[in-house]
Amino acid sequence: MVEDKNSDLGDDSEELDDQVMYEHHKLEVDPGQKMLRVDKYLVNRIDNASRSRIQAAADAGNILVNGQSVKSNYKVKPGDEVAVVMDFPRRELKIIPEDIPLNIVYEDDQLIVLNKQPGLVVHPGHGNYSGTLVNALAYYFKDLPLFNSADPRPGLVHRIDKNTSGLMVVAKTELAKNKLSLQFFEKTTKRQYVALVWGNLKEPNGTVEGNIGRSQKDRQVFTVYPEGEHGKPAVTHYKVLEELGYVNLVQCQLETGRTHQIRVHMKYLGHPIFNDDTYGGNQVLRGTTFSKYKQFVHNCFKVLPRQALHAKTLGFVHPTTGEAMLFDSELPEDMSEAIEKWRAYISNRNIE
Repeated sequence: MVEDKNSDLGDDSEELDDQVMYEHHKLEVDPGQKMLRVDKYLVNRIDNASRSRIQAAADAGNILVNGQSVKSNYKVKPGDEVAVVMDFPRRELKIIPEDIPLNIVYEDDQLIVLNKQPGLVVHPGHGNYSGTLVNALAYYFKDLPLFNSADPRPGLVHRIDKNTSGLMVVAKTELAKNKLSLQFFEKTTKRQYVALVWGNLKEPNGTVEGNIGRSQKDRQVFTVYPEGEHGKPAVTHYKVLEELGYVNLVQCQLETGRTHQIRVHMKYLGHPIFNDDTYGGNQVLRGTTFSKYKQFVHNCFKVLPRQALHAKTLGFVHPTTGEAMLFDSELPEDMSEAIEKWRAYISNRNIE
């Protein structure tokens, strides 16, 4: 394995942190080998490898000679160690292309930006081996000449939780994948989420800082370690957009992208995301004891049967043109309907 600055795909994270690059091929140039371009050398020695794919890998920095990335015109010589590395391990994981509708809001020859619907798992895993975004991408990208069908994460440079909706960027080439991954690693992307959280926050604006890591009591969830003895540093900036009685509509801007970051940080503040069943937001946490009110909350849960979190804004620099790209999305119908219910509830309460 070779350490790299891009990102390894952690499980169900909003950003892919601390990438490790994995060797897929390693060759030592024979003593009698004449000097030869590395792309021609590899095409002759790797089964089913095309020269265009080798050249694309070199452009993306995935061809190493003696541990250093080289371009496709580098000429190998006797004794050189040539390696092909990727940001996923060599393993047999059959990705079945599935014709799953994608809401694509932008596309060019390097990338697509899509608006992920709630309930769609991003990556196949335990209990979710089909019907995922990766299966959909495998189908959508099947005719791309440089698409690697062996990549278990085609084009992914970040992801969002199953029950979080919103904008994602997906690379169509190795070059785009590496350059976009680097932007996420270096925290130069712009990502703003909108969340409905329980309770009134004390300050209209604020920043939550605290390492996030797996809970030592329950490995299925994450928690904040404020002293930094465990986990990885995480920073979330928030702004209250609207007070709705017992819930607040909040804008959250990620400075880092740890697993479940916004959900964990909001719980740490004492304001879990509305109907987040992993972090306690699926209980009536604020309000009255009247049965009528409890029924109203449960009706909101039915309208919005997931955590009230949407990746609304996404900004990055285009990997080949250098253009600043910024995308914004509308709140999905389920979140909008739940928010309108709270607005109506507060309005009626004020009249009374």
